[in-house]
Amino acid sequence: MHFGVLTSVTDQGIGPVELGVALEERGFESVFLAEHTHIPVEHVSSYPGGGPIPDRYYRSLDPFVALTAAAVATQRLVVGTGIALIPERDPIITAKEVASLDLLSQGRFRFGVGVGWLREEVANHGVDPAVRGRVADERLRAMIEIWTQEKPAFHGQFADFDPIYCWPKPMTTPYPPLYVGGGPASFRRIARLKAGWIAISPSPELLAGPLEELRAIAGDVPVTVCQWGEATAKVLEGYLPLGVERVLLELPTEPRDQTLRYLDRLAAEVALSG
Repeated sequence: MHFGVLTSVTDQGIGPVELGVALEERGFESVFLAEHTHIPVEHVSSYPGGGPIPDRYYRSLDPFVALTAAAVATQRLVVGTGIALIPERDPIITAKEVASLDLLSQGRFRFGVGVGWLREEVANHGVDPAVRGRVADERLRAMIEIWTQEKPAFHGQFADFDPIYCWPKPMTTPYPPLYVGGGPASFRRIARLKAGWIAISPSPELLAGPLEELRAIAGDVPVTVCQWGEATAKVLEGYLPLGVERVLLELPTEPRDQTLRYLDRLAAEVALSG
């Protein structure tokens, strides 16, 4: 079982290069970055967990740019999106970004995807939020065609193009590992795509039931868990018998010195968990 962090890199916190180097020096396996292109002003005060939406949601750097910076500054660090919001993304441009980052990282990229929870954010990209799941499914299929075919073509409602040349192809064949974020509603999408799952859970006990349901639908897929809440050694050890591939620890978005001290504390917990 590997340990990484999930965070947002903003213009006010530690930069992606220093963060990547610090993680690799401390023995973390990976860094996954969240994505929000923007937050509509009228919804800044309506965070689902209560209170205002944290400013990291609308100050975050583009994850592909930030992950590229972290990747080229490190040698072993796995870099991933946690998660890229597919209904907000052009499939041809995103396919090129994924393949480019996979190449520049020498195969260390993991593509975490999802449909997005803030309907108004999705709508500002010209997509009806009511069908964002269908949009994501179709655009992901179009991207797979681009990655795996020399002259890909795709004709659908939400992605439509005649044969094109689009290079580079991913270094990882047939394409970088794909992970779908979300709850049980995403399990059939995971099965269709033969993807992994990015789960959010406060504890191993609460993950066990959904994980059993997923495996009944999609088989023994790779699972990355975002540990939301206190990450003690005891909590982390609880994921071992569940057979998860990776646990991502929540890393607050803070300036350099505060971040490095926080990483030192997380590294100590990870070492205790074995």
